[in-house]
Amino acid sequence: MIRLNKMTDYAIVMLSHMAGGEGSGDGKVMTAVRMAQDTGVPLPSVSKLMKQLSKAGILTSHRGAGGGYSLDRAAGQVTVADIVTALEGPIALTSCIDGADTSCGSMPLCSLSGNWNQVNKAIQTALESVSLAEMMPRPFPFEPTPEELAK
Repeated sequence: MIRLNKMTDYAIVMLSHMAGGEGSGDGKVMTAVRMAQDTGVPLPSVSKLMKQLSKAGILTSHRGAGGGYSLDRAAGQVTVADIVTALEGPIALTSCIDGADTSCGSMPLCSLSGNWNQVNKAIQTALESVSLAEMMPRPFPFEPTPEELAK
């Protein structure tokens, strides 16, 4: 099964929270402690992820009193592919796609590599087409209760 690891999932939750909602987004600085409280992601994971995302240029670190982290660019300019690549490395379904595995004795004669490349490119394109802004939680539309409808 193709699945993002838990830390990448946490990062998308955290970044979505930073991008929207009360007390976040719009370049506002958020501490790791506040992020952990707001999202339920364990504090050690939040701290580790914020450092990695800062190193990757997705977050900006702010030192001193009132310090923390903020998004480095607008949520619409950060893609899910950016986040996945920052935390998991290049998107590659098989090790021969990214050139990391040269030990496969079948590589010179492999008839599957073109197909794997096509599948990999489709996944890459799909992840690149979804921005952090699109991942932000949306408020549920107001639905009146039966009592309110009866009035």
